[in-house]
Amino acid sequence: MGGKNKQRTKGNLRPSNSGRAAELLAKEQGTVPGFIGFGTFHSDLGYVPAIQGAEEIDSLVDSDFRMVLRKLSKKDVTTKLKAMQEFGTMCTERDTEIVKGVLPYWPRIFCKISLDHDRRVREATQQAFEKLILKVKKHLAPYLKSLMGYWLMAQCDTYTPAASAAKDAFEAAFPPSKQPEAIAFCKDEITSVLQDHLIKETPDTLSDPQTVPEEEREAKFYRVVTCSLLALKKLLSLLPDNELDSLEEKFKSLLSQNKFWKYGKHSIPQIRSAYFELVSALCQRTPQLMKDEASKVSPSVLLSIDDSDPIVCPALWEAVLYTLTTIEDCWLHVNAKKSVFPKLSAMVREGGRGLAAVIYPYLLPFISKLPQSITDPKLDFFKNFLTSLVAGLSTERTKTSFSECSAVVSAFFECLRFIMQQNLGEEEIEEMLVNDQLIPFIDAVLKDPRLQDGQLFNHLAETLSSWEAKADLDKDDKTAYNLEKVLLNFWERLSEICVEKISEPEADVKSVLGVSNLLQVLQKPKSSLKLNKKNVGKVRFADEMPESNKENEKYVSSEGENSEGSELMAEPSLTHSCSDLISPLRKKPLEDLVCKLAEMSVNYVNEQKSEQHLRFLSTLLNSFSSSQVFKVLLGDEKQSIVKAKPLEIAKLAQKNPAIQFLYQKVIGWLNEYQRKDAGFLVDILYSALCCCDNHMERKAVLDDLIEVDLKWNSMLQVIEKACSSSDKHALVTPWLKGDILGEKLVTLADHLCNKDLESTVSSESYFSERWSLLSLVLSQHVKNDYLIGEVYVERIIVKLHETLSKAKKLSEAENNDSSVSFICDVAYNYFSSAKGCLLMPSSEDLLLTLFQLCAESKEKTHLPDFLISKLKNTWLSGVNLLVHQTGDTYRQSTFLRLSALWLKDQVQSSSLDITSLQVLLSAVDDLLNALLESEDTYLLGVYIGSVMPDNSEWEKMRQSLPMQWLHRPLLEGRLSLNYECFKTDFKEQDTKKLPSHLCTSALLSKMILVALKKEIVLENNELEKIIAELLYSLQWYEELDNPPIFLTGFCEMLQKMNITYDNLCGLGNTSGLLQLLFNRSRENGTLWSLIIAKLILSRSVSSDEVKRHYRRKEGFFPLTEGNMHTIQSLCPFLSKEDRKEFIAQCIPALLAWTKEDVCSINGGFGHLAIFNSCLQTKSVDDGELLHGILKILITWKKDHEDIFLFSCNLSEVSPEILGVNIEIIRFLSLFLKYCSSPLAESEWDFIMCSMLAWLETTNENQTLYSVPLVQLFACVSCDLTCELSAFFDSTTLDTTGGLPVNLISEWKEFFSPGIHSLLLPLLVTVTGESKDTSETSFQNAMLKPMCETLTYIPKDQLLSQKLPARLVAGQKTNLPEYLQTLLNTLAPLLLYRARPVQIAVYHMLYKLMPEFPQYDQDNLKSYGDEEEEPALSPPAALMSLLSTQEDLLENVLGCIPVGQIVTIKPLSEDFCYVLGYLLTWKLILTFFKAASSQLRALYSMYLRKTKSLNKLLYHLFRLMPENPTFAETAVELSNKDPKTFFTEELQLGIRDTSTLPYHIPHLACSVYHMTLKDLPAMVRLWWNSSEKRVFSIVDRFTSKYVSNVLSFQEISSVQTSTQLFNGMTVKARAATREVMATYTIEDIVIELIIQLPSNYPLGSITVESGKRVGVAVQQWRNWMLQLSTYLTHQNGSIMEGLALWKNNVDKRFEGVEDCMICFSVIHGFNYSLPKKACRTCKKKFHSACLYKWFTSSNKSTCPLCRETFF
Repeated sequence: MGGKNKQRTKGNLRPSNSGRAAELLAKEQGTVPGFIGFGTFHSDLGYVPAIQGAEEIDSLVDSDFRMVLRKLSKKDVTTKLKAMQEFGTMCTERDTEIVKGVLPYWPRIFCKISLDHDRRVREATQQAFEKLILKVKKHLAPYLKSLMGYWLMAQCDTYTPAASAAKDAFEAAFPPSKQPEAIAFCKDEITSVLQDHLIKETPDTLSDPQTVPEEEREAKFYRVVTCSLLALKKLLSLLPDNELDSLEEKFKSLLSQNKFWKYGKHSIPQIRSAYFELVSALCQRTPQLMKDEASKVSPSVLLSIDDSDPIVCPALWEAVLYTLTTIEDCWLHVNAKKSVFPKLSAMVREGGRGLAAVIYPYLLPFISKLPQSITDPKLDFFKNFLTSLVAGLSTERTKTSFSECSAVVSAFFECLRFIMQQNLGEEEIEEMLVNDQLIPFIDAVLKDPRLQDGQLFNHLAETLSSWEAKADLDKDDKTAYNLEKVLLNFWERLSEICVEKISEPEADVKSVLGVSNLLQVLQKPKSSLKLNKKNVGKVRFADEMPESNKENEKYVSSEGENSEGSELMAEPSLTHSCSDLISPLRKKPLEDLVCKLAEMSVNYVNEQKSEQHLRFLSTLLNSFSSSQVFKVLLGDEKQSIVKAKPLEIAKLAQKNPAIQFLYQKVIGWLNEYQRKDAGFLVDILYSALCCCDNHMERKAVLDDLIEVDLKWNSMLQVIEKACSSSDKHALVTPWLKGDILGEKLVTLADHLCNKDLESTVSSESYFSERWSLLSLVLSQHVKNDYLIGEVYVERIIVKLHETLSKAKKLSEAENNDSSVSFICDVAYNYFSSAKGCLLMPSSEDLLLTLFQLCAESKEKTHLPDFLISKLKNTWLSGVNLLVHQTGDTYRQSTFLRLSALWLKDQVQSSSLDITSLQVLLSAVDDLLNALLESEDTYLLGVYIGSVMPDNSEWEKMRQSLPMQWLHRPLLEGRLSLNYECFKTDFKEQDTKKLPSHLCTSALLSKMILVALKKEIVLENNELEKIIAELLYSLQWYEELDNPPIFLTGFCEMLQKMNITYDNLCGLGNTSGLLQLLFNRSRENGTLWSLIIAKLILSRSVSSDEVKRHYRRKEGFFPLTEGNMHTIQSLCPFLSKEDRKEFIAQCIPALLAWTKEDVCSINGGFGHLAIFNSCLQTKSVDDGELLHGILKILITWKKDHEDIFLFSCNLSEVSPEILGVNIEIIRFLSLFLKYCSSPLAESEWDFIMCSMLAWLETTNENQTLYSVPLVQLFACVSCDLTCELSAFFDSTTLDTTGGLPVNLISEWKEFFSPGIHSLLLPLLVTVTGESKDTSETSFQNAMLKPMCETLTYIPKDQLLSQKLPARLVAGQKTNLPEYLQTLLNTLAPLLLYRARPVQIAVYHMLYKLMPEFPQYDQDNLKSYGDEEEEPALSPPAALMSLLSTQEDLLENVLGCIPVGQIVTIKPLSEDFCYVLGYLLTWKLILTFFKAASSQLRALYSMYLRKTKSLNKLLYHLFRLMPENPTFAETAVELSNKDPKTFFTEELQLGIRDTSTLPYHIPHLACSVYHMTLKDLPAMVRLWWNSSEKRVFSIVDRFTSKYVSNVLSFQEISSVQTSTQLFNGMTVKARAATREVMATYTIEDIVIELIIQLPSNYPLGSITVESGKRVGVAVQQWRNWMLQLSTYLTHQNGSIMEGLALWKNNVDKRFEGVEDCMICFSVIHGFNYSLPKKACRTCKKKFHSACLYKWFTSSNKSTCPLCRETFF
């Protein structure tokens, strides 16, 4: 119907649908019209009721069914298919009564639609029919007759699924017993329908020619004919015999029609096949009718005998046989010799045309049915027939197909035996069969090995066996005589062709192989042949005795039992038993033939060394190993070789020709053919051994052979043969287990393992075959036993182990060529094959060494990668064998015990670097995964337990960890200490080796990770202990200030291996872990306390979980170090109430202590430390309490002043006193920070005097800063100083009211100078001495607070500082000596590799910068106009520093393209370089800004000459981020003006490190902003001269982020400017970015509008004219151009540009003439007046303009008069 995607007619909104059309029709007319269809049966009604005015019928058919039935009449396939499926569904779902209403109309529909062209519709029809049947059941009966004909046809449908569906429907309607009855009931109607289809119908009557294409009509017709023929056959087969007679007339009328017989010659193979099937059925069921029609049947069938269509053939040949059987006189109606036999002969000669498997099984029944009259003369007929058969075998198609070849061979022998049986005694025929057919046939097959696949030799043997059996049975009969004669003739002729094949010197390989195969088959008794044959149907001849079959069956069963039950027989009796079963009629000629062929072969071998004959001899002897054959082989040769042998061997050789032959010939051949494929010679050796009487003889012979005669290669092949065959193994078992072979192999192993130590020139193959031999004897097992003696296996493995142990001592190059690779192969084969064998001790030692070699790094083992890979596979195969043993594996296995101890020793010996540890962990991972496969579920747990150290070992490892980790917790106040505990240091250790604690915790964590994945439960809380130790390792690493790279690598490795706390806890039950950590924290404090804090902080553990463990606060007192550290770590996470409780516990303890108690942990020190920790969390808001504690401290000072370390030497002070001082200072800092209530004057005095005194102590003890507690003391002292400085710096008039009267003045006059007079020299000293300049280094910890304090230094104090003079020879400077010293001292510190120092120096110099330009201003006259392009350097100290920094930055950033953003790692060396560089520029720009316009011109000229600014700008565009938005505002896109690094001022703090990643980007943006603001002309010049790519990057970035900010600032500065011009007013308009200047002098009014560009200040500033009164046009243009030039080329603001321009115009009105080069009075760059006058024309010029004129024109003439200028 209509396609879905076609263009619709206008207004037609829905696709076409047949069902909907029917619905519309019903709606319009009110009723459904009657549809009357065309039918085959003219009496049938239409299939939808014509219901106009017939309401009773309307009620019978449900409306839904009506709709569906209507759809079924449509032509569209999809509509019909869906309708039929819908019909089936409705039949299932609706009530029976409703469905019954459809039945009257169903036959008409079914009969038509079951023949539909579309196969899916036909299938759906049958499926729907089945559902209808299941619903209506017996109510279908009245309609059966009209349905059955088409139903039978449907069951014969050519589309199999449709036919199956029809059969299912038929079986659903009738059980098998009722089916004949049902067919009989409708037989007449069925016959009529089928007959009509076969005789009357044509393609055009079955389908409408108007609508159906011709191709489709014909296809339907052919299918209907095929189905009708098959349905007739089905009818015949189902009808009961008594019903057949009644149909006789109908069949007669059918058979009388010529059209019926023409179907036999029809062009469609399906029709022909169905026709022949029907003919067979008619012959079976109605033989008389067929006899009557013999004249039509015979030609129709027999003349089609050459039909080669695969569809037709099976049916045709069945029809042929039925015709021959049913119609005796069939040959009267055809000419057999002219018509039938030539066709048959041609088809057979062509090998059945690819259908041999189908046709040839019919040939024997066919010839057996031929009457003698037809076959005369017999000899010629049978000869031709068999010749044709053999010819068919030579076709290429037959040769390539096994089934075709087998069918031809089988048919040949069946026919041969039949003809022989029928014509026995007729000599001519007998001779013809043997001489002309059988023997040539065998000859042909021997030449072509492809034909040997067709079981020819087996059929031949079977044929011979049947003749022999018959001859033996009828011994005195004539038949027996004839058969014996035939057999004798056969053997003579067979012998001839075999001899002929072998007697050729260059014997054809295929022929020789064929002969040997033939003889092997013929040698087998009849019973063994049938073992190989499939259970196929086979013709049995009438005279074959069933008894013989039974005998054969007995033989089969007995031999079958033999072959399966006993693989290894003590004596090889197979050949004897075989020969006993062979008939005497075959035995003698076969033996004679074998002896003759053997003799010929050995002669060829002796004379011509023919390998082909030798191979043939090997196969012969394999099947015929008898003394007689060996005698023939020996001939007349004397036993010369054997005489030299021991007496026992000589006797044996004399007695046994086989042994004599072995020594005389076989050994020579074996040594001559030293090749891998010389296995056939070994077969001869085994054939000779078969002739020995017992095992001892064989053992003696082999022992003797391996002493001298047999080479290693031959020995390998002998043993390989024994392994490949149970019979051969049985022959040599005693020898294999014997001493002589064992000792020989041990010697071989020793030689091979030490081959590296000898200088040998043997080839690689020389060694590989010997290794193969070793591998074979170790790995091959028979019945779970070793091939050789177990004691020798052990000795060989010991040798291998010894060699492997030496591998470490060799270099990598030596190992490359060593035996290790071979040992791996041997060991791998040994472990892989040893199923069920328990490993012996020596092999477990070997396994351990293999494991150790894989678990150690390449640096130690010197093994190449390919060997390590081999070793791994080898030891894994060994472990795999180990874990699959039954019993207590761990206790039995020395490998597991020793490997656990070795692992434990490895990780605890502290000799592993990261690579070694990775290799070790990888090996352990492999080992544990192998152990997981064990049935012993406890094995892994036990193994982990044995690697686990005990508590004392753990403690020892923890103590060996360097103590640097304490630095950070001490500095940050998270832990407090009052004793010196820094014993070990990284510098004392090897910087590459990992501490043993880290290795052990990593190893065990890896092990439990593997175990937990398999849900293995560990004992003795091992899981919790291991996780705790892992956390200890990780916390230790985390607390380190500057961890070495190898430690960072260690942590990264753990992450990669998924060894993390979350992973371990997620996999196992760690309920006791927190309790364990808490207990350890209470006992030992230190890191254990920090671990709990870390877990809470990372949210791995909640505060509530921890709370359970500190419910009783009293339990923490009296204080110990552990308790103190635990409370300190928990403080940040405690609730306010909990902290108050702890504080309440501490207060009383602070009140009354002796001097000793004040310093102890359970005294003042400990309780004050806890109080400080609580105070640090900002939770103490009780001012009185804080004042109370301060009073206690003042009391302490009164009572025990010697405790307070004021201005003293710390070298003799105890750590306890240092500790308590640190806590007191800490308290005072926190007190100042968090106490809001005012202090009394005495309290201020105490704090400030103490602070200064402690600072003096700090200053006096610089030499002791390496002592951690002294460093800490210095830090907290500076902290307190910093807090006080910050406090006083932030005081305002409002806040001073609450302070004592003289406090501020005291601070400014005494304390502040006192602090800075100590700290500034201290900074100079510390930075001068320190070598380790890292900010994070503990040694420089005090730099932070000290430098921060120095940032508060007032400018006057800075200027008054008396520092040692530092002047540089030759340095140009206008600065006074004290300022130059200050600059020379501080400026180099901007290069110092510590951020606090750089920032502090920047802050100090920043305060000084505005002071410097005035000294250059005073000396400005010295930089007169005499110089052509005057330039003045900014402070030389800064510029020399900048030069150094530029070199450093070139190394860091030089190779990066401009515009590619570089991220500088915070606190790295590069970070400090970049920071110093940018800070230096900020200082230079600050200096520049403070200078006057004239000075700025000189400075900018200097910068232009040095190109420093260009370098800066390039660097800035590598450092500024692409999006310079503040991180926190980046998300707030709704905000119109997001904060950027250009809008926000940079706060350079020292303490706050959270913003460190943004420091450089923000600072770079800040410098760029300053540069654009203060040096716009120079940036513009650089931008315009830069390359295109850089040009666009700079333009885009500046326009987007900077221009708006700068324009706004510029306009704002104009609006807010207080600068007043005499005669000029300036206004600004922010919205339009315009500045309007109005200049008035007398009557002249000039109005100028300055427009800022969108990329200001890069783009040109445009100057437009407003009002102009009283000024000439030319002059006006000049002035506009001048203003534009000033604004473009001067480095300053718009206001400064306007001032310059006004100055210029004023001079013009004062009468000063313009310079005739630049047409300006005031020079646009250096602001000078025209002074250089020409002596000729008297015109004055600017010096700079003249200089440029001369240099650009290369002349020294006046620009105006062209006279020489001098």
